[in-house]
Amino acid sequence: MKKKIAFICVHNSCRSQIAEALGKHFRGDEFDFYSAGTETKPQINQDAVRLIKELYGIDMEETQYSKTVAKIPTPDMAISMGCDVGCPFIGRSFDEDWGLPDPTGKSDEVFLDVIKEIESKILAIEG
Repeated sequence: MKKKIAFICVHNSCRSQIAEALGKHFRGDEFDFYSAGTETKPQINQDAVRLIKELYGIDMEETQYSKTVAKIPTPDMAISMGCDVGCPFIGRSFDEDWGLPDPTGKSDEVFLDVIKEIESKILAIEG
């Protein structure tokens, strides 16, 4: 059975959604990927949606939505995206904190830096 990996942010609208999309894209045959937050937003960050579609051909709005931790299976590994907005509480400690800045409202260059950092961290996950 594949390990379940969850990417957790407060709002589940940007970094964690990018990580879920890229996790499935690059390593979906090895792991089951999820993203969640302690709160939700009505839609995924539109800059993230646009850039992931341009870079990888993935439409996150077709396959993903903002959801809370209670709506995903219990993960084998929980990864916090970055606690600059306050670490969400999920009833257990995180296995890793990737410490990524929130690119919301910033330039495409900032988004691209965060996206590339997420991609390299996903490729480095050990089974």
